[in-house]
Amino acid sequence: MAHLFVPGPTDVAPEILAAQTHPMIGHRSQACSDLFARIQPRLRHVLQTGHRVYITASSGSGLQEAAVRNTVAHRLLVCVGGAFAERWYDIALANGLAADRLEVAWGEPHAPEQVAEALRRGYDALALIHNETSTGVENPLPAIAKAARTAAPDTLLLVDAVSSAGGVDLRTDEWGIDVLLTSSQKCFALPPGLAFAAVSDRALERAAAVPHRGWYFDFLLLEKYLQQNNTPATPAISLLYALDAQLDRILAEGLPARFERHARMAGLAQAWAEARFALFPRAGFRSKTVTTVTNTRGMDIVALSSHLARAGMAIANGYGPLKGKTFRIGHMGEITPDDVSTLLAEIDTFLDGGS
Repeated sequence: MAHLFVPGPTDVAPEILAAQTHPMIGHRSQACSDLFARIQPRLRHVLQTGHRVYITASSGSGLQEAAVRNTVAHRLLVCVGGAFAERWYDIALANGLAADRLEVAWGEPHAPEQVAEALRRGYDALALIHNETSTGVENPLPAIAKAARTAAPDTLLLVDAVSSAGGVDLRTDEWGIDVLLTSSQKCFALPPGLAFAAVSDRALERAAAVPHRGWYFDFLLLEKYLQQNNTPATPAISLLYALDAQLDRILAEGLPARFERHARMAGLAQAWAEARFALFPRAGFRSKTVTTVTNTRGMDIVALSSHLARAGMAIANGYGPLKGKTFRIGHMGEITPDDVSTLLAEIDTFLDGGS
């Protein structure tokens, strides 16, 4: 039974963990290039892009930095409505970039018309969190992407899909996403340590005109090495073997089935939360991978966590200012609807006075 019901990292299947024990190879060897070449088309398939996908040894936050450093010469608009959008804005400022905030209250989505109106002021790029794990909000990405293309066709669309890619239907090319970034430890159900960025041709063209892109996350340098099925710096080779095996696992399940499973788990968790507590995000914009529950009972979340730990399970407290006021149930990766039902039954036991 899966036991990590947090918004990442997630449980990793034993055979995927075992794939990391493959004997080490040189990162400039033909074996490593062959490994990269096997991974690339399947990773593009999962991220629904015909363009390149860069692989870095970093967290998703590293690719938040890469996205803004490679696409912003003048000004960035950041949609802020939770902790990880806040981080993206802070990253932009830390890199000396001019950035504006388009803010909504935590628990609220960004509205397409709100984004379109703001973009008419003129920006190089728009940064959006698709699935905000601090609040449990899923932003209406297709509608926002369409509104952004209409209002500001030259503005690049940067999307953080760290906690949704691989578990939610994200049509990177169809929706005109220029940089879609994610990482390994969420819906991909891999150990932490890898991040992926699907990058459009026009984002790569923009990068060529942006000075001071840095070195480690320079898209042009990553592109040069990707053409050789490699990376500029030493990759996380053991994790690449795990990725190779996990892509087979994901595609054997099938993307439609994987997306449907995540939607079913969200439905179970959210129906339970509405019956027992309340949901924090606005109806119609609730995440398919993490359910954020409002603690209407004033329950001791630390005591609940201790109870669940004795049963071999873990959930997450609220994030930042929501600590104690909410708790979060992650349902992504290799977790199944039966696992979610088992967890909810155990929480019910706690609520009903069990020990």
